[in-house]
Amino acid sequence: MNYSTLFLTIKGYLESDFPDTIFYGTDGVTATTFTSVEQINTFITQAEQRIYNSVQFPSLRKNVTGTATTSNKYLSCPADFLAPYSMAVVTGVTNANLDTGTYSYLLNKDVNFIRESYPSPNDTGVPAYYALFGPTTTNATPPVPTTELSFLLGPTPDASYSIELHYYYYPESIIQRPITGLGSVTGGSSYTNGTYSNVPLTGGSGSGAIGDVVVAGGIVTSVSLVSGGTGYVVADTLSATAANIGGSGTGFSIPVSTVGNTSGQSWLGDNIDSVLLYGAMVEACTFQKAEADILANYNGKYQEALMLAKRLGDGLERQDAYRSGQARVPVK
Repeated sequence: MNYSTLFLTIKGYLESDFPDTIFYGTDGVTATTFTSVEQINTFITQAEQRIYNSVQFPSLRKNVTGTATTSNKYLSCPADFLAPYSMAVVTGVTNANLDTGTYSYLLNKDVNFIRESYPSPNDTGVPAYYALFGPTTTNATPPVPTTELSFLLGPTPDASYSIELHYYYYPESIIQRPITGLGSVTGGSSYTNGTYSNVPLTGGSGSGAIGDVVVAGGIVTSVSLVSGGTGYVVADTLSATAANIGGSGTGFSIPVSTVGNTSGQSWLGDNIDSVLLYGAMVEACTFQKAEADILANYNGKYQEALMLAKRLGDGLERQDAYRSGQARVPVK
């Protein structure tokens, strides 16, 4: 099942289009309208997150390599990191291929264990332990986070060691061609200064894109993507109605630089589409405040499909593992 089929199936099961939903900003005046495309995309995204946090599919595992810095006990997590599977220090590497080196797997400990075991800056060596620490920050006042999460290593590396990390992440959503990057802003003129949240972005070949828009000196200076929508292509030109950014101004535009998932397919949609469909229906019926029996029916269908997914992800595709914490259920 691809995105187009999933989208139309959800609409067909609900037997109606969603009406546009209007939300008012903190000023009680500025209104943001969310269309059925945005709402159904939200249901799909929520269902994917629920499923991925319920079943440990091998497709959720990712592998990256990096380098620990000499005398720096912190190591930044990848941008899409959610949880660790394993971390290894690789020594004796003779070329770009880490397989030529010797792997030493670090033990996952708590931060206070590492702090107590290696309290001094002079406690250096080959890292043997790691802990999920939190954001690393600058020395600004107040401190500014520079990464979302980081690892704490113990002992502090005494050399620049190669690191291999296996970790859990959310794979690409089934939603087709959402905007993932924007180009440089053409600011226009005569806009009202301010920061405007959840502004619907108009134009282009898709729909549903939303951004936070900043206006300074009468021109739009930046646009931060909130929702990528669906159906866009690279080089689409977006804008916003003046009514949503202060009530005056003209000429603002911004191009689409990158989009995601051009095929509208995903591993989940290709292999266990029923759990994705019924998961989205549970989210949709909750949003619609559906009758209790209707919600219970879809939730029952979702639980049945989820058991099939767990049979695959936590059963058939799961064997004995060196690391503890990976669920495995008997396959019947």
